[in-house]
Amino acid sequence: MDIDWIRRYCQSLPKTTETVQWGSDLVFKVGGKMYAVAALEPGDHWLSFKCTPEGFAELVERPGIIPAPYLARAHWVALEAAEPLPRVEIKRLVRQAYDLVVGKLPKKAQKEILSQRRQERQETP
Repeated sequence: MDIDWIRRYCQSLPKTTETVQWGSDLVFKVGGKMYAVAALEPGDHWLSFKCTPEGFAELVERPGIIPAPYLARAHWVALEAAEPLPRVEIKRLVRQAYDLVVGKLPKKAQKEILSQRRQERQETP
């Protein structure tokens, strides 16, 4: 269970914070709202994240992907291991989760995040 790469990816998203909650879960937030949760200890799931209602319905049909405990009603899925999806797809889905949460933040917070994204793009050679 390698969470280092997903941790690095989440930390690369503007204004992401991380905290350890519920004893053994690494929670990634933007604007104080969760968008992904990685398990720090082996258990019944490896990574959980928010998705669209359509994405939720499609993903839970795949083997190794289940409705996230306690969060399924908010359209969260849980990957039982890293193998059900390739890394590129996991990154895409986590980015989508991030964008979904950012889209629900107050307009002022959204503008700050958009401004930081633009600034980072300009600084990248």
